[in-house]
Amino acid sequence: MYIKIEIKQSTWSFRELIFAPLSRFLRQGCVTGFLLISIFLMTACSGTDNSSSSGNASRPLSADQEIRGWMILSDDVDGGLRTIQRAADYDINHLQISHHVIHDLRHVRDPKRLEIAKILTEAAKNAGIQEVAFWDRNLYPLSYYPDEFKTGPDGTINLDDPEFWDWLRNDYREMLDMAPPIEALILTFIETGARVENQYSETMKSDAEKLAAIVNAVAGVVIDEYGMNLYARTFAYDDEEFDWIVGAIDLFEHDEIRLMMKETPHDFFITHPLDVYAGQLARPTIIEFDTAGEYHGHGMVLNTFPEVFLNRFADYLRRDHIVGYVARTDRYGTTQIVDRPAEIHLKALSMYFEDRSTIPDDIYRKFITERYGDRAYPMLRAAFENSLDITLSTFYTLNTNSTNHSKLNHDPYPSSYGRHVSGEWMDPPVTYVQRGVNREFHYWKDIVNTLAPNWAKAGGTQLEEVPWVLEEGWLDQQENMNEEYLQFILTEKEYGVALAMENLKHLEAARPYLSNEDYEDLYHHFNHTLLTIRLHREAAAAYWGFRIYARGSEFRSDYLVSTLDAHWITC
Repeated sequence: MYIKIEIKQSTWSFRELIFAPLSRFLRQGCVTGFLLISIFLMTACSGTDNSSSSGNASRPLSADQEIRGWMILSDDVDGGLRTIQRAADYDINHLQISHHVIHDLRHVRDPKRLEIAKILTEAAKNAGIQEVAFWDRNLYPLSYYPDEFKTGPDGTINLDDPEFWDWLRNDYREMLDMAPPIEALILTFIETGARVENQYSETMKSDAEKLAAIVNAVAGVVIDEYGMNLYARTFAYDDEEFDWIVGAIDLFEHDEIRLMMKETPHDFFITHPLDVYAGQLARPTIIEFDTAGEYHGHGMVLNTFPEVFLNRFADYLRRDHIVGYVARTDRYGTTQIVDRPAEIHLKALSMYFEDRSTIPDDIYRKFITERYGDRAYPMLRAAFENSLDITLSTFYTLNTNSTNHSKLNHDPYPSSYGRHVSGEWMDPPVTYVQRGVNREFHYWKDIVNTLAPNWAKAGGTQLEEVPWVLEEGWLDQQENMNEEYLQFILTEKEYGVALAMENLKHLEAARPYLSNEDYEDLYHHFNHTLLTIRLHREAAAAYWGFRIYARGSEFRSDYLVSTLDAHWITC
């Protein structure tokens, strides 16, 4: 009597075939299961190549491999599949699936999210992408955890209870067993959910110890039991926060844990400086780039400024410990930038990673000529180069972001005047606004103190990250919006409108050299951009103009009244 096990080529990962079942059998004390798995393992090792249908083995990226990554945030399956199909053009070896699909690993328990994740994961493996990663954030909301562990003050989790950690590790095993075969987990371990630093412990005296404890528990399962890579996603807004993050990382028990940090010290704004902390930590680090424009148009308008990403990436790659990048390829819905002009940002990162002598001219020329042809290049190059000023004129106001995730709503967005102000990381906090204005401004004393409504200058959550702004007396509690600043704002918006109209002329000049499909696609894209900046111009005139009008009759100059009338506002 003998047992014959036939092994066929499969897209399953080694973890799905071996690690997960084996660990499950061992946890359950199943000797028979262990023997069967052992037979399977010996047979598989004797002559089976566990590879994807593309011939590229699905396995965690090794320590000596550079990381070329993309990220898919949207649950639009068709768009995700189209993005994955294009990954080979950029030698992508790492794909992150996040936000509307798997933002927390617990989302594998949602059948709809799990099905999308399976489709995208399988497509990635078939496309030859070596490492697929799901996002995760810890802790989840407090309601996720059993009440039996919430014995700390105010119903907080008692981190000194060993049964809580046993429960947590087993929860991760269950979730990973439910997930399709993946090779890595991206763990954001700060500012998430119940926030582990706010939970109770007598033995852990510092936030750093608590943060490290949660990462070490997850790593014990992800790395030790499932043979996966773990990337700790982190960011720091200031020196104090950086210090306790460093303290936590120093307590990581696994040298294999890598880091992922953003291209900017906060959210993704063009006017922000680089993150000074990235590369300072002695662990392999990848830089997360927002090439899809979360705060400036989602790639649905003309976002084509590769020099921004090239310059940032060049700086990071001169630092120690930077081993690669991951680029966001969409925002939400059908905002994928592949096959749209903003794909040039993906080209910028890829080209510079391949050749550090690459300059912006190389990127514009290669992308435009390959996509639209040599003869259309001069006209489209001119249009593409106008994009940065159009974007800054549209979604920013005097170099501060004035749109909530690209939405047209100025007043309800307090972060524009607090935690998103680029001056937070500048010393001195001054900026020079071009685009027809051509003047230097102090971010706080000039821009915020004038543009912000009183409630946004009063302190509270919107200014808690910048307490020195109030301490320095840079803001007062008066309505300061005035005619001079309205002129600055409208000058900037008109500048963007003029460039958007100029781009349509460039497109008409290129029309003889474009296919009908390319021309129609670009015409829609350029017109969408023009409509967007015009809408922002009208909204800016109405919002800030009415703020002046509301100050009283002495502020209602002929200029103000005529401006409001011209922008469809009846006084």
